[in-house]
Amino acid sequence: MLIDASQSVLLIVDLQQKLLPVIDDNQAILAQAVRMATIAGLLGVPVIGTEQLPDKLGPNHPDVRGLCGRTLAKSHFDACAEGLLPALPASARQIVIAGCEAHICMLQTALSLLERGYQVLPLLDACGSRKPADREAAFARLRQAGAVPVTVEMVAYEWMRDAAHPAFRDILKLIK
Repeated sequence: MLIDASQSVLLIVDLQQKLLPVIDDNQAILAQAVRMATIAGLLGVPVIGTEQLPDKLGPNHPDVRGLCGRTLAKSHFDACAEGLLPALPASARQIVIAGCEAHICMLQTALSLLERGYQVLPLLDACGSRKPADREAAFARLRQAGAVPVTVEMVAYEWMRDAAHPAFRDILKLIK
């Protein structure tokens, strides 16, 4: 099944200023999350961010925060336990996820969304953990649970569907 922009939400989990520096390959993960959120904005796909204990870990990176239509503060590792579900539009069936830590907050949120019947699409190139082994274990577990890992470029082209899409040239500039 193709990813459909009209049924999608981009969820950016905890790309916080105080957490990002300790995440493996953090600059690439941040860049890809920003790229995905920018593309989502061009295509009218809602972007929701979460922040784990923002009073301690600070807000999301400003490049991310500015692209989120809504940002939810939380203490639970699973964002579904603390406000995410009511924030999702009724049309949402496919949740594209970026963020960190892949094996904690991103994983628990994704598993919760899967349990509730959403198609969960974690971004391989926009999710990270402090240790690469933790990230790899998270993606293995997500695959086993039924999530379908994707990349920013896959999502962008599936959301557009056609080179005649009015946003194609702007999105192509972001991808190339």
